[in-house]
Amino acid sequence: MKEDFFKYQAQTSPHPLAIEVSHAKGSYIFNTSGKKYLDFVAGVSANSLGHNHPKVTKAIKKQLDSYAHVMVYGEFIQKPQVDLCKLLAENSPKKLDSVYITNSGTEATEGALKLAKRVTNRAEIIAAKNSYHGNTMGAMSVSGVERQNQAFRPLIPGTKFIAFNNEDDLDKITTKTAAVILETIQGGAGFIEPINGFLSKVKKKCEAVGALLILDEIQTGIGRTGTFWGFENYNVTPDIIITGKGLGGGMPIGAFISSLEKMGLLKDNPKLGHISTFAGNPVIAAAANATVTEILKEDLLAESLRKEQIIRKHLQHSSIKEIRGRGLMLTAIVETPELATSIILKCLENGLILFFLLFEGRAMRITPPLTISDDELKKGCKIILNSIHQVLEE
Repeated sequence: MKEDFFKYQAQTSPHPLAIEVSHAKGSYIFNTSGKKYLDFVAGVSANSLGHNHPKVTKAIKKQLDSYAHVMVYGEFIQKPQVDLCKLLAENSPKKLDSVYITNSGTEATEGALKLAKRVTNRAEIIAAKNSYHGNTMGAMSVSGVERQNQAFRPLIPGTKFIAFNNEDDLDKITTKTAAVILETIQGGAGFIEPINGFLSKVKKKCEAVGALLILDEIQTGIGRTGTFWGFENYNVTPDIIITGKGLGGGMPIGAFISSLEKMGLLKDNPKLGHISTFAGNPVIAAAANATVTEILKEDLLAESLRKEQIIRKHLQHSSIKEIRGRGLMLTAIVETPELATSIILKCLENGLILFFLLFEGRAMRITPPLTISDDELKKGCKIILNSIHQVLEE
């Protein structure tokens, strides 16, 4: 299988981890040789309830027995879609009550950008340096790392970039600006949190010039940072929310959320202003409903904050310079990218899955399932510390 993987499947990096997966359950992934790996990555924040969660699996099977894809999004009334939209709206700020389901977080970014331009009749987008919002052309156009973008230019014009947490740059937001798009916590840049009320100040500036604020909650949302939406931690309400990753419990989904009034502009002049064949697939929507319901029912929001403290307590080493992030969206920062890579690979040998961040080479991603147990967290931290010792000795 490994030979065919490299021969036939398009690769996304020069050196993939290349674990041959047999099955996965709970907080563990098993390879075809029977070795089990404790998963501290959760499919890059996607497997909110771990692997093969019984309630998610049950919801998928039940929906499959009724129907799968029946019609392009938005034309037929399908209960899983309606239920999911209602559930997300009920757990969002009052004016954010209309949901457009997509196939991924990247597609949600595209939809949000289109909506902002449609609402404001403006073209300029302000984004942040070192940001990441996806890999389609529109999403790349508002992602602020040139080494990722340069090979694919020209991208969509009209984007300007500001420095995250730099209030002096807010003057770049003007009456020409359709929207400011920001990650609530910058992910690929190294899990950088907003400070000194930065997001609130951005929103105030947007209101002053008639621009919209789009907050990318693809990683921070759905309970990972201790509140349903990450922006609830920072006293701000956006005009448009983007979500994805953990929403589907491991299934491919995203959504953008705004007011019913704003969202209504996509259905006319022109009609079909935003359309997708498979968005809101009922099987995927059923999985998302089960995921969100379970997160809320089991209060995994509060659990993510409690479990954060377990990691911080048990992951102390002189080589770890800091642990950034909030809840179960954490990253351990070491001295050099080379050291981070060595530790990640050593952890893999020792049965623990860590991963990299896109733009911060010194970082080791720690984003386990929200359902991970205290003992599993302690075990994972112990493997990391042992792996650091082994790397330093070598």
